[in-house]
Amino acid sequence: MVSVIFMGTPEFAATILEGIIATDYDVKAVVTQPDRYTGRKRILTASPVKQVAVNHGIPVYQPQKLGKSTELAQLIEIKPDLIITAAFGQFLPMSLINSAKIAAVNVHGSLLPKYRGGAPVQYAIMNGEDKTGVTLIYMIKKMDAGDMLAQAELPILPDDDNGTIFTKMSLLGRDVLIKTLPKIISGEVTAVKQDEEAATFAPVISAEQEKLSLDLTAQQLDYMIRALRPQPGPYFEKLLNKRTKLWDIRPLDEKTEYEPGVVVFVDKKQLKVAAAQGSVYEIKEIQPAGKPKMTINNFLNGQGQGIKAGQRIITDE
Repeated sequence: MVSVIFMGTPEFAATILEGIIATDYDVKAVVTQPDRYTGRKRILTASPVKQVAVNHGIPVYQPQKLGKSTELAQLIEIKPDLIITAAFGQFLPMSLINSAKIAAVNVHGSLLPKYRGGAPVQYAIMNGEDKTGVTLIYMIKKMDAGDMLAQAELPILPDDDNGTIFTKMSLLGRDVLIKTLPKIISGEVTAVKQDEEAATFAPVISAEQEKLSLDLTAQQLDYMIRALRPQPGPYFEKLLNKRTKLWDIRPLDEKTEYEPGVVVFVDKKQLKVAAAQGSVYEIKEIQPAGKPKMTINNFLNGQGQGIKAGQRIITDE
């Protein structure tokens, strides 16, 4: 059997790991990020990849920093045929990459060379792309810059968000990897160099990028919200003077003379707000600070009571 070290962390990677196990590769070890405290109750939670590994009795390594860990030497000593990574979240030392007898490969969530980095799906949605995909590459020292071994496209539909795309992409990535691995093992795969001039980058989303701006059009707001949903969720600093997350909006095919942040129309079940360049959007789901997510109907019957057309409800200050 072909031996494998698998490295990954989120659900995207867990689906790929399940595919590798089901195809009867000999997974010698799994490397994933340390357990994290999650939710309001701060419960210590294992990553989806760790949960899969534990369920299958596979040894798990969780170094905080792989390059400076005692685990690194143990992993190198395994000398696997393949190292496979998918959304691992750390750089791999070359000493580990070079320990693979056949190859070290990465399943990356974009159509490389576009969107190298840790948040390719978020940036693809944020920038209004109509498609994304997965690319299987050889791992080298430079981030996501290795030669391409296989690639497959995935459409971004108008109602897709970060969560739905990752779910679809995990299945696509699993299938592309499983289909391509025999060619890599036999040496029959044809590697294609990336066009460095076409490379773009998708660094991990910063806290500042979660803040919505009145400078965005209705369509741009929709892209931002879907890019950051289901986590972490974007917000306006002040909507009715409270930090408020918008979870779902609908850009409308209408124009307004109102300035961004001003109510265009309101009744008991609908709230339309002006955005940049005279565009208009309808808020569908909202979450004021300290409150659960709620439909716009519930909001208008509660904190939003008394909102009137022509009223500025969103400010940048």
